[in-house]
Amino acid sequence: MADTALGIPDHHYREGSASLTLGSGFFRPDSRPSRDCSVLLARHQQQNAEGQLRWLDLMAGCGIRGLRWGLEAVPARPERVELWVNDGDPDRLPCLESNLSGLPMPVRISSQAAEVLLAQAYLEGRFFDLIDLDAFGAPGALIQPVLQALRFEGLLLLASTDGRSPTGHDRAGAVRSLGAAARVHPASWELALRHQLGLLARQAWMLGRGLQPLLCFSEGRTFRVGVRMRRHLQPGEEHRLGLLARCDACGSQVVQILRNLSGWPACRCASGAGRWSVSGPLWIGPLQDPQTLAALRRDPWLREPGAISNQTQRLLERLEADPGSPATVWPTDELARRVGIGGPPPLNQLVTAVRRAGFQAYPSGVMAGQLRTDADLTVLLRLCADLCSEGT
Repeated sequence: MADTALGIPDHHYREGSASLTLGSGFFRPDSRPSRDCSVLLARHQQQNAEGQLRWLDLMAGCGIRGLRWGLEAVPARPERVELWVNDGDPDRLPCLESNLSGLPMPVRISSQAAEVLLAQAYLEGRFFDLIDLDAFGAPGALIQPVLQALRFEGLLLLASTDGRSPTGHDRAGAVRSLGAAARVHPASWELALRHQLGLLARQAWMLGRGLQPLLCFSEGRTFRVGVRMRRHLQPGEEHRLGLLARCDACGSQVVQILRNLSGWPACRCASGAGRWSVSGPLWIGPLQDPQTLAALRRDPWLREPGAISNQTQRLLERLEADPGSPATVWPTDELARRVGIGGPPPLNQLVTAVRRAGFQAYPSGVMAGQLRTDADLTVLLRLCADLCSEGT
């Protein structure tokens, strides 16, 4: 499949029910989990909707998302969906028209700049129930026009390939693109997702809307969030924007709600030399909606051979088992190193031990080998040491 990433013309590809020509543009077969999730969310939306729906693939490439939506998300009642498929490169039009020509629903294919399409749709009063924005780099400049064109309770699937800024490796870039401070952290993928959600929340709140994350994940190159934009803010929603601090000496972590921000407590480092590295403002609320994920996994379509990949199935299982809250996450190998033992205890055993001690604990669904918990570092180190001594 290496050739597909180079976009060799006339290369044919099959995924789920879709068979299409990739054309000469960039395409990544290993992004299938994001496309599987978009189909599942589209199916979930149409199964719970009463009227007509309008879906937009804003940066469509070869059109595989739109094609799969049309074939897999509304097989029984395709007339209920008006499908818009757009790519800013006019050279993509013949490929898009060919790939989407057989769909049993109205399809509007265009090659407009994303901001132009969104502005025209807004002015014409054409609002979308689902928008997929899979952009190169940081998509921040498009967030406000996307939200303005999104219907109340609509779904937004947003991707960013900007990994340096939100993970603390380009701090000036984070200030420019996110309006936030980003510091290096062992749970770097998660912090990138939280920064992206924090930016989305601030933009949504300016419009008087609320934000509900449904699923958030990454493979380290692209950071993907799926959210529902609520008609109104939910009670206490502003408490889900905050700052996360990590001691650069001992690894302790502290979270503060932005609304209640006060001074940072002194870190209880043995050396007394620790300093807080602060990231934010970012989203400190849940990353996943377990109820939505459970509904997606109950979809009978998943029983069809090849409906989603095995990788997607494992991803959904991990995300459903981890609500993405609390916001503090520790790698087990870091805990083992700080205790001074050769290797970490099994993650599931550590989760059980932390829960027995009276704290929340989950295996992180975002990064492997990491523990999500509200227990502080001293408790974690003690439990980690106890488990390792029991195993010797």
